[in-house]
Amino acid sequence: MALLADLHTHTISSGHAYSTITENAAAARMAGLELIAVTDHGPSVPEGAHPWHFWNLKVIPSVLNGVRILKGCEASPSMSSDNGIDLPDEVLEQLDFVAVGFHPLTGFDDCDRVKNTEALLRVMESPFVDMITHPGNDREFPLDLESVIAAAVNNRVIIEINDHSFTPTSDRNGSSCREREFALAAYQAKAPIAVSSDAHYHLRIGRFENALKVLEGLSIPESACVNRDSASVLEFLLQKRPRPRLDSGGIWSDEQGWVVKS
Repeated sequence: MALLADLHTHTISSGHAYSTITENAAAARMAGLELIAVTDHGPSVPEGAHPWHFWNLKVIPSVLNGVRILKGCEASPSMSSDNGIDLPDEVLEQLDFVAVGFHPLTGFDDCDRVKNTEALLRVMESPFVDMITHPGNDREFPLDLESVIAAAVNNRVIIEINDHSFTPTSDRNGSSCREREFALAAYQAKAPIAVSSDAHYHLRIGRFENALKVLEGLSIPESACVNRDSASVLEFLLQKRPRPRLDSGGIWSDEQGWVVKS
């Protein structure tokens, strides 16, 4: 089988990515994908998007030329916010998809495993958080694996298997063994898992080959992933909580214009 959804993609709004939502959607369609999540960085990442950016994602089509667009974020844990995340709950609850991961220069550069784990466990208790990104980045942001996996099971939070973490040129490649440990532990514990590209350029959308080799080596079937297709993703998300703006952007086709808009 082929995975038909990519739950971790970036646009120019992240500050260090180089494509637009329209370009990402076109690339997804060319790659045969049914769904992508737009997950730009939150405001604590240098040059990340302002909260207003996420609030106004409702203007983006919910389906763009046949590709379902989840309007989301890749937020970061925060030591100073009320909810432990760098975006407020009133924004998170309006998004179609919420991923959270650690990033440099956001208050966690001291490689403190206990501090990182406590911050992430708090994040995973949020009803708005759907996925934890690249959790095996042990060189920069070490975590207690057992505690994180248990929280993923208890809170139905996806553990990401990030393709970029296994790319030889990636800064995270040095922690790829730990990424494998997280993937296997999540699968064995029956935590939700998903393979994502972490694309920062549209031609990387839907490129999962590195992560899929890891899955094969660990005897994890692709059928275990949440991101099998659009239907499997939406089923998982809607079982967790309502997504009030899921269809608010309507359906856009270059041939027909706005087909549906509510």
